[in-house]
Amino acid sequence: MKWTLSELRRYADEPMHLQKQLELNDAMKARFPDQILAVAPVKIDGSVMYESGDATIFATVKTTVTVPSTRSLTPVELPLDFSFTESYTNDQTHLDRYEEAQTLVFLLDDAQTPIDFEEAVMENIIEQIPSRVLTPLEAAGNSMPQGKGWDVQEEGTAASEANDSVDPRLAKLKELFPDQDSKH
Repeated sequence: MKWTLSELRRYADEPMHLQKQLELNDAMKARFPDQILAVAPVKIDGSVMYESGDATIFATVKTTVTVPSTRSLTPVELPLDFSFTESYTNDQTHLDRYEEAQTLVFLLDDAQTPIDFEEAVMENIIEQIPSRVLTPLEAAGNSMPQGKGWDVQEEGTAASEANDSVDPRLAKLKELFPDQDSKH
C-alpha cells in the first residue's frame, strides 16, 4: 500500500478509510531478524486525510509479535494494540504547521517518493516492543540462568554488588592508577 501526495488529493473532502489485514511476517523477519521471530496477521483500522497539500495517517494496529526474551532468548508472544498518527509533506514551508512531538515525514519529491503505509506500520510495531521482554517464568522472579562456575545477576541487586569487590590478587593493580575512580 503506497500512495503519493498527488494520488491522495482526491481524499481532500472525505478521508480514505483503511480497514485491512496485512501479512507482514516475512518482511519483518527479514528486516528485523534479531528482534522479530514471528508476526501474526496485522489488523488495521484507520484513515488517511489530505489537507492543504499534506497527508496524515491515523491508524489503530492489533497484532501479536513473537520476540526473544532479553534474558534467555526464549520466544515470547507479545500482544500489541496501539494507535499512531503520522503526517507527510513535501513542502518545506509546511514544516512549521506541526509541533515537535508530532511524527512528520518529509517527502523529497511528490511524484517519486510514495508514502509506504506497510513500512510505517512495521516501524511503529518495532517501536512498541519494550526494551526488556521476559517469559512469564522469568517475570515471576524465578532464578537467573546459571552454569558451572558462572551465573547471571541483575544489576543493582545485593548479590551483584557483593561480587563487585576486588580480587585480592588484583588489589595491587589499583595502586598503579590512584587518581582514577574505581567506579565509572
